[in-house]
Amino acid sequence: MSKPDYQATNLPLWDFLTILASEGVDFLLSGEEDKVPLSSFDYEKTTICLFFSANWCRPCQSFTPKLVQLYNMLRTMGKELEIVFISLDHDEDGFNAHFETMPWLTVPFDVNLHKKLRERFHVVRIPSLVPLNLDGQSVEEDLIGLIEDFGEDAFPFTKKRREELKAIDDSMRQGGKIDQLLAHPGRDYVVASDGGKVLVSKLIGKTVGLYFGAHWCPPCRAFTAQLVEAYNQLLSSRGDCFEVVLVSSDRDQKEFDVNISSMPWLALPFEDRTRQDLCRIFNIKAIPALVLIGPDGKPISTNGKKIITLYGAKAFPFTQSSIEEIEESLRKEGDSLPRQIQDIKHQHVLKLDMAKAYVCNYCERQGKFWAFSCDACDYDLHPTCVEEAS
Repeated sequence: MSKPDYQATNLPLWDFLTILASEGVDFLLSGEEDKVPLSSFDYEKTTICLFFSANWCRPCQSFTPKLVQLYNMLRTMGKELEIVFISLDHDEDGFNAHFETMPWLTVPFDVNLHKKLRERFHVVRIPSLVPLNLDGQSVEEDLIGLIEDFGEDAFPFTKKRREELKAIDDSMRQGGKIDQLLAHPGRDYVVASDGGKVLVSKLIGKTVGLYFGAHWCPPCRAFTAQLVEAYNQLLSSRGDCFEVVLVSSDRDQKEFDVNISSMPWLALPFEDRTRQDLCRIFNIKAIPALVLIGPDGKPISTNGKKIITLYGAKAFPFTQSSIEEIEESLRKEGDSLPRQIQDIKHQHVLKLDMAKAYVCNYCERQGKFWAFSCDACDYDLHPTCVEEAS
């Protein structure tokens, strides 16, 4: 059989082999320091990726174990995958220390060779994973984010696969099935703070808040208090029509356990990958965040944090029409109040103001929305606490 014309079918693969040949390299090294001839690969069936990394690089140290897990899993599944380590270490000791953590192959340590490969494949940051596909299309963007988002589902790392996965995410987000969002074939339940299990099917037909938060995050702890207040108010006034499910960003199981212990609602199990999937599906970039899902299973809002912070339980069922009703009611309430007053309890004129939250200086209870405030000092009154001077 004649040797395939790699240059005609795949320029990146051809360039890789050409650069190695220009340095007199016709083999790769395994972890046992065995030489693996380049001619031994089935380039037409095997997905080959170049892994640019270095022992001195902290992000590389963090990502490499994830890639090792992915590699071993895909190989166990019978996938034709090979990874080739391209070291950007400063010396051979660093190269050896880094490579001993890897189950795949490597290009022999050669600073000049590695520099040529880095320049050819336009590697500007590490870690970087570059696929050498045989379908005539190279993946333009780095695969690190793709793998961190999708794990083994990202294979074979093609543009087509990326588009398929994005389409699946879109379908999950808009599909109207809470059980598909929160459960999978290996788990059909969420957990309560006492360790009990609640079937996801029990949430069908309810309004559900997906709460993205973590115990280590001070803003999350502050918002949790607001959400607990709204949750308990709805539970007493409307029964169990509203449920919250924690999607934790805690750093370990112990921290997760502490976090959920202070919450009256449910949570996804800490060890379940669905937590990462939901962050990706709803494009969560910061916490705390609250995604509100309607009784039909479709998203109401991805900005539930703002809704709860501004309006609390009054906003239920959190639809646009309910928000508009609240805002119209507040507008009418404001129109009925004087623009300013002189209260007998304070020496300055108090002006009508809209405040997200405040504490009334007279009754010392928290208030929201309309307040009479002093421009000269930090003084606020509930409208109901006003006693105008005659």
